[in-house]
Amino acid sequence: MHAGGRAVQYGWLPQSCTQKGAFTHASSGIYTGRCQRWVENCRRADLEDKTPDQLNKHYRLCAKHFETSMICRSSPYRTVLRDNAVPTIFDLTSHLNNPHSRHRKRIKELSEEEIRTLKQQKIDEAFEQEKMNQESVDNNIQNLATEEGGDDPVEDDVPLTQEERENKDYLKSLFEILILMGKQNIPLDGHSADELPEGLFTPDNFQALLEFRINSGDEVLRKRFETTAVNLAYCSEAQQKQMLEICESCVREEMLREVRDSHFFSIITDEVVNLAGEEHLPILVRFVDDSHNLREEFIGFLPYETDPEVLAVKFHTAITEKWGLNMEYCRGQAYVVSSGFASKMKTVATRLLEKYPQAVYTLASSCALNMWLAKSVPVLGVSVALGTIEEVCQFFQQSPQLLADLDNVISVLFQGHELKERGNELKELVRSHWTSRHDTFEIVVDLLQALVLCLDGINDASISSVAGRAHILSSTLADFDFVVIVVIVKNILSFTRAFGKNLQGQTSDVFFAASSLTAVLHSLNEVMENIEVYHEFWFEEATDLAVKLDLPIKLPGKLCRAQQGNANSEITPENYYKEALSIPAVEHIIQELKDIFSEQHLRALKCLSLVPSVMGQLKFNTSEEHHADMYKNDLPNPDTLSAELHCWRIKWKHRGKDIELPTTIYEALHLPDIKYFPNVYALLKVLCILPIMKVENEKFEVGRRRLKAYFKNTLTEQRSINLALLNINVDIKHDLDLMVDTYIKLYPEKAEFQEDFPPSSSSEPTEET
Repeated sequence: MHAGGRAVQYGWLPQSCTQKGAFTHASSGIYTGRCQRWVENCRRADLEDKTPDQLNKHYRLCAKHFETSMICRSSPYRTVLRDNAVPTIFDLTSHLNNPHSRHRKRIKELSEEEIRTLKQQKIDEAFEQEKMNQESVDNNIQNLATEEGGDDPVEDDVPLTQEERENKDYLKSLFEILILMGKQNIPLDGHSADELPEGLFTPDNFQALLEFRINSGDEVLRKRFETTAVNLAYCSEAQQKQMLEICESCVREEMLREVRDSHFFSIITDEVVNLAGEEHLPILVRFVDDSHNLREEFIGFLPYETDPEVLAVKFHTAITEKWGLNMEYCRGQAYVVSSGFASKMKTVATRLLEKYPQAVYTLASSCALNMWLAKSVPVLGVSVALGTIEEVCQFFQQSPQLLADLDNVISVLFQGHELKERGNELKELVRSHWTSRHDTFEIVVDLLQALVLCLDGINDASISSVAGRAHILSSTLADFDFVVIVVIVKNILSFTRAFGKNLQGQTSDVFFAASSLTAVLHSLNEVMENIEVYHEFWFEEATDLAVKLDLPIKLPGKLCRAQQGNANSEITPENYYKEALSIPAVEHIIQELKDIFSEQHLRALKCLSLVPSVMGQLKFNTSEEHHADMYKNDLPNPDTLSAELHCWRIKWKHRGKDIELPTTIYEALHLPDIKYFPNVYALLKVLCILPIMKVENEKFEVGRRRLKAYFKNTLTEQRSINLALLNINVDIKHDLDLMVDTYIKLYPEKAEFQEDFPPSSSSEPTEET
C-alpha cells in the first residue's frame, strides 16, 4: 500500500463510491464488507479496526494489485476502479530474494494469537485516541502509514498547505495562459528589443495576458505579484519553455494513449519545414480509434539530419523512446518529402524495414503518385522545375485580378470548339491547388504559353513588386531547359498516370490497381529498351513548344559556359537531355515503383477483397486466406480464419435485394454485426491504417491540414515546436492538474511559492525573475 499518488493510485474504496458521507459509519453495509476483504487480502491485521472512511481517507493501494478487468479507464488522468473491484495480486515472498530490501522494514504475517493481542491493544488505546485533536490524529496516522510491508508501503496523503494550494493555483493560471496562446497561435514574444527605444519596457504577449488576468480579478496572481515592480518580467523565458514542453508532452500523451489502445498504427512524415531557423520533419500517426474511425493525427517534430543513417537512428529513438510507441505494432510507413530529401527518407524506410518487416513502405494517400515520383527523381533540374511550378501557382492565386488576367489569355489561346473546352477546364484548375495533382506536368505543358504571355503582360503594365516577381517567373518559364524538363517528365509519367489516379480512387480501384502494376512496369521497361526512339519523340515535342515561345534550342546555360573554347565538343541538346534526364528518370521510376510496391505491399492490397463491394465485382470468388497470412499474428483467432471468411462471403452473397454492398473499409468497420467477425474486423483495421488508403471521413484528417495552415499563417521567426503542437491539436483535451503536478515534480526548486520579488522604483527594466 502506498500514499495516495496521482493518476495511477487508488483509494481504499472505489473512487466512484467515495462521495461525501458515504462511509460515515463503520457498519455501512456492503462497503464495510468490501473493506474487510481488502484488508484481509493485503494481510494487514493492524488495519482491521479502521472504518471505511479512515481507510479511504488515509490509505492507498497501488494499481498493480488489481486485475486489468477491474479498472475502468474512462480517462487517461483519472483512472477509476469498478464498484466490485477487490485487490487479488500480491507477492509476499519476492523480498526474500531481493538483497536491496534487507534494510527495509517488513510487516510479518501475524499469528492468530498476535492478532487477538493487537486488537485488544487497539481497543485499550481507542479512548485515549478520541481525546486527541485532529492534528495529532493526522500525525499518528501519517507515522503509521510510513511503515512498509512486503511490496506495499503505506503513507498518508498529506493535505496541502495554504501556500502550496496558492502555488498550484498560480501555476495553473500560467498553464492556462500558455494553452490559450497555443490554441490561438499567439507568439510568446510580442516585441523585439531592438525595435524599442532605450529605457522603454513593453511586456511580451505572455506577460500582457498575465497582467490582464490580474486586472480582471485573479486574486492568486494579484497576491503573487502585488509587490513586484511593474517593469519586471513575471515569468522567465526559461520557465515558459519548461512549462510549454510539459504542455506539449501532456497533449501528445493524451493522443498517443488512444494510439496504444488501438495497438496498430502507421507513421507518416510530411515535407521538411523550417522551425526557428532549423529544418524539422513533421510526423503524423494513423490509427483506428475506439469508434472504428480512421484518424491521422500530428504528434510532433523531429530535427532533420543531413546524414541519413543518423536520421534513421534518431527517427526510431524519438518514436520508441521519447514517445513510447511500440514499433512492433507499426504496419505502414510513408514519407511525403520535397525534392532532394527523398533518398534520405528512403534510407530511413529501409532501416525500419530491417527491424520491423511488417512496417510496409508505401505511398501516402495525400500525395499523388506522379508527384511523389517526380520529387524523388535524382536530377537537379527536375527539383528546380517543381519549385518554379509551385511559385507560379502561388503567384496567380494571391490575387483575383491576376487569375482574371490569366483567364483572358487562356480564352485568346484556346479558341475553337475542342480547344475552348480544354481552356474552360484549365480556368477551373488554376483556381485549385493543381500542383499536387497526378496530371500536374500535363497541365503545365498546356498552360505554359498562356503563363508566359500573362506574366509578360503584367511586367509591361506595372513597375510594382508584383511586376518584378512576374518578370523573374517569366524568365524562368521561358527557358528551353525548363521546357524540355516538363515535357520529358510529363511523357514519362504518362505511363503511371492512370495507375496513380486509381490508387487515390475507391477501394475497388486500389484493389484492381495492384493487379495492374505488372503491366505498368512492362510498359516502362519497353520504354527503357527503346529509349532512343521515345526520347526523339519527346524532344521533338519540346522543341515545338519552344518554337511557339520563340525560344532558342540550346544546352543549359551552365553547360554552355563550360563548353566555351572547346570547338571539338559534339554534345547536342538532344543527346545531352537523353543522357542527363530521360534515361536516369525512367530507370529511377521503374526502381521506385518496385520499392514502394513490394511483394508484401501488394499482398496487403490483395486483402482489400475483404471489402464487400470488391467481393461483388469478383463474383464472390476470392481467396483472402493466402494473402492474409502476413497478418496471421495480428488476428484474435487465426485458426478460425478460413471458416470466418467463408461465412463473411456467404453473408454478402446471399444478402437481401435491398441491402447494398459496403464500398469502403470505413463502411465495413461500422457494420452493426462486425463484432461477430473478429478476424475480419482485425484485418480491416490493419488494412485501413496503411498510408496508401485514403481517410474516408475528412473530419478525421484535420491534422495535416492544420499543420499546413499553421505554417502558412505563422511567420518563420515566430514558429514554435511546442506552440505548434498545441495549435494543431487544438481539440485534444488536457489536464491542468496533471501539468501542474508534473512541473512541480520536475522542477521542485522553481515551484516554490516563496520567490524574491524586490520592489523597484526604477523605470529601467529589471532582470527576469
